[in-house]
Amino acid sequence: MENRKKIGLFFGSFNPIHIGHLILANYILENSDMQELWFVVSPQNPFKDKKSLLKDHNRLDMVQLAIRNYPKMRASNVEFSLPTPSYTIDTLTYLKEKHPDFSFSLIMGEDNLGSLHKWKNYELLLKNHQIIVYPRILGEEKKDEVFESLRLTVAQHENIHQIDAPIIELSATEIRNMIKEGKNVRPMLPPEVFEYLDGSSFYK
Repeated sequence: MENRKKIGLFFGSFNPIHIGHLILANYILENSDMQELWFVVSPQNPFKDKKSLLKDHNRLDMVQLAIRNYPKMRASNVEFSLPTPSYTIDTLTYLKEKHPDFSFSLIMGEDNLGSLHKWKNYELLLKNHQIIVYPRILGEEKKDEVFESLRLTVAQHENIHQIDAPIIELSATEIRNMIKEGKNVRPMLPPEVFEYLDGSSFYK
């Protein structure tokens, strides 16, 4: 089992993918035993009308453009064909069945760690998968809340690994708002993604 290819899964809307995502992904690849990192693009919930969320294929296109020069990164549309809403454990189960020779780890922000116990079948997720946790800027109260809820979980499961990645507080929401206001977002986006958006009416 030790010779299975190690894949890190980075879930998100990527609406749009920005340089913060790439910096974090690259850090994890260079400072862990992950051999590949997959950006798993979350599909739009068909029951919700979210006007600010670009169509699935547009967001996937942007991820593919962004990682073109990163051979260890991949864009995944695996959740596009799975039932919605998407539950992480179901996606992981599907991927394990499809790729039995791969070992999948989950990448998540410190801010999401506190709600892990509310996830569907979280015990199974913890038992069968490593969880790589990157730091976020949290208020002391929020930090206490996260670690209070996880005290027992962390003690019982050695599969949670916190990494000292750089904190890039870039927000896709802020980028979308800046585009709408006609502001320059070029420094925040991979060049290919900036060109893709600049030639479109997306987010305007």
